[in-house]
Order: sequence, then structure tokens, then C-alpha cells
Amino acid sequence: MTIENVPSEPEPADIKYISHEEGAKILGEDIGLSKNDFPDGMAINLERISLTSHTGTHLDAPFHYGPFSENKIAKTIEDIPLSWCYGNGLLIDLSNNSFSEPVSENEILNFLNENNCSIKKGDIVLINTGASKLWGTKEYFTSFRGISPEATDYILSKDVKIIGVDSFGFDPPFHKMLTTYKENNSQQSLWPAHILGRKKEYCQIERLTNLENIGKYTNFTVSCFPIKIKESGAGWSRVVAIIDEENINE
Repeated sequence: MTIENVPSEPEPADIKYISHEEGAKILGEDIGLSKNDFPDGMAINLERISLTSHTGTHLDAPFHYGPFSENKIAKTIEDIPLSWCYGNGLLIDLSNNSFSEPVSENEILNFLNENNCSIKKGDIVLINTGASKLWGTKEYFTSFRGISPEATDYILSKDVKIIGVDSFGFDPPFHKMLTTYKENNSQQSLWPAHILGRKKEYCQIERLTNLENIGKYTNFTVSCFPIKIKESGAGWSRVVAIIDEENINE
């Protein structure tokens, strides 16, 4: 996703744009230069940005879920092994499923069976729920499905370290989880797939887009290296599906 100020971001990025002309004033000010001293009256531009570590497409580290994971100190984003972030991709396309509840384990199993796919150790699993189509609207934040803890646990049981989804969050929308908790008073209603990361170490990619353009379910590579932010629970990531064009129709 492009980092920008749209209704889909409840905490939008504050981006201040400094033009080429303004850059000339700033860069030359200390020694008395004006913009007229620069070629074409212009220097170089700059942006000053204030945003959260979860703005736009980003990778959640185990530390985001809690201080410990698998009875060890949870990895922050700069601790994530690079080997986790580059590997075979598996696309699970559920965008045509007209359900409102979180993606279930049965949905995952049915997709794999119907498309003769399997989850292999080290795969980077990407799940398309169709939510990215809402980008730019308020509904992007409120009208997505999320992934159930049962489906998450099944994928992790295959020795997977990274699961990505095209929605605002990995769990259901905030208001749905909070309302459910008030109704049943069960802690299992609050960010259950995230909390699962305290028991099983893994990373989530949230807010993917263009999954429908991959054009295949397997036989492609994913790169999702996160920006290193010291002691942070997440980092922005430019997630790329790398496709061998010679075999794109296989």
C-alpha cells in the first residue's frame, strides 16, 4: 500500500513536502545562499513524515504480540532473520468467498485440496480475502474478515514463519472484537491470532495489495524485508512477489 492520508488509516501519516525551491532556501541558508545560486533556482526536495510503525503495508514482529514468544524473549523487528523474509510463496485466494466471519481452517484446507496445493516448511503464505478493494474508504478499517486462530495455527503447524493478509488487520475489525468481548466476557475474543504468537513464533504481514495480480498460487518467490527500527514491534515492508515470466502460465 502507498503511505498516504486516506480514510482507511485511522492514524494517518503526517507528510510535509518540502519542494525543490524550498530545498534551495534551506540548504544554502547557513552560508547566505539564495535559491538563485542553484541551477534553475532549485536544489533537492525532502519529505518530513510522522507515522506509526503499523502504517501502510508492514511486518509485525513477535514482540508486537507480547514480551515473550515460545518462552523466549520475543524478537523485535530488527531481530527478524533475513531468511524468514525471502522464500517460496503460496497464495491462498479466498476473495470469492462471501463470508463475514474470520477465515476458518476448513476454508484453508478446502482451498488447498481443490487446487492441489500444500503448505511447505518455510513458505511465505499470502491470503487474499478481497479486502484490499476497500482501500481508500473508511470501510477498509471496519469491514474485513481477519484470520481465525485455528486457521493461523494450522498454517504455523507446517513450519511457516510468515503469514500475510490483504486486510487492515490480521484479526477481525477492532469494534467487532471489542463488542464480542463485552457480550461474552471471554479474553479469547480479543486479538486471538495475534496472541497466538506468544505460543508460536511467527510474523504477520498486514495490508497487502495486488495479490490478484500474482496470477498463480505457487511457484513464485516472496521478498518482504522489513525496515529495521530499534526495539519496535513492526516495520514497514515493500512486499514483492517475484514471478518467473517464462513459467507464468504453469
